[in-house]
Amino acid sequence: MPRAVVTGGTAGVGRALSRELARRGFDVAVIARDEGRLAKTAEEIQDFGRRAMTFSVDVVDASAVEAAADAVAADWGGIDLWINDAMTTVYAPFDQMTPEEFSRVTDVVYMGQVHGARAALRHMRKARSGKIVFIGSSLAYRPIPLQSAYCAAKHAVRGFVSALRTELYHEGVPVKLAMMQLPTVNTPQFSWCRSKLDREPDAPPPVYSPETVARAILDAAMGSAEEVFIGRSTAELVMAETVAPNFLDRPVADRAWKAQLSKIPAPGTREGNLFQPVPGDPGAEGRFSAEQVTRVLSLPSGLVRGGALALAGGAAALLGYAAARMRER
Repeated sequence: MPRAVVTGGTAGVGRALSRELARRGFDVAVIARDEGRLAKTAEEIQDFGRRAMTFSVDVVDASAVEAAADAVAADWGGIDLWINDAMTTVYAPFDQMTPEEFSRVTDVVYMGQVHGARAALRHMRKARSGKIVFIGSSLAYRPIPLQSAYCAAKHAVRGFVSALRTELYHEGVPVKLAMMQLPTVNTPQFSWCRSKLDREPDAPPPVYSPETVARAILDAAMGSAEEVFIGRSTAELVMAETVAPNFLDRPVADRAWKAQLSKIPAPGTREGNLFQPVPGDPGAEGRFSAEQVTRVLSLPSGLVRGGALALAGGAAALLGYAAARMRER
């Protein structure tokens, strides 16, 4: 039976992925911090008749992540699919973030995926098979204000995945890597990540359901694409950034700032789940269920970026032709 590991698998997209993997016949091991949510997630996996393992581990602890991978491989005989999903963020202008807060977001969002890749590769190299999926974001291409650490970390993951892929090619290691760039998803992060805003964080539309995105991730993971843009909004942002790099900086400075501020007042700093898990079990979905989109378009990066470059080339040719005609007059 196929065997999968999901980090951050007890809430949001990770929770939806854990369930969807079990529905598709995978045994699923889940790495997260909160023991109560781990137990509940394990029950959901077992409801599909699949085996579950849970590890109360912080992904910034490299040795603990490797120990979890060792335990899965020992008990189940290997790891076929590893999905790095753990995340956190801080909603605040950069100058209001402490160095400790910035480092923590970087450690979870970037180094957590590095640690996961290292742990998975130790076993996949020996088996000469397996796939590691990295969960990214449209913000890995088009950064926005109020989440500088998160945007930077997602950019770093992109660079790491590309570098690691070249090493595996050079060494002839047949382990596959794929990165999924996500749109806005209706997860609990908007209600429990640390925030220093005077209003509750909002989810810029369109907002997709975690279950819809989880299905799209796994559909893409079963294919051969090395990078997939999930959601029309993701593809559009990447195309715009490819055609005109940094052109969106000024529009985003105002629009994305406002789009992240709801009308709900917030009483100062919310500690959130940055350093410790918050209590309760919201499951996969956040507070935007009434407006979430349940159908999503997924496109391989080559198609999107190739189309953007073709568009840019066509526009440049048209401008060149127009300039030449002007000179003839």
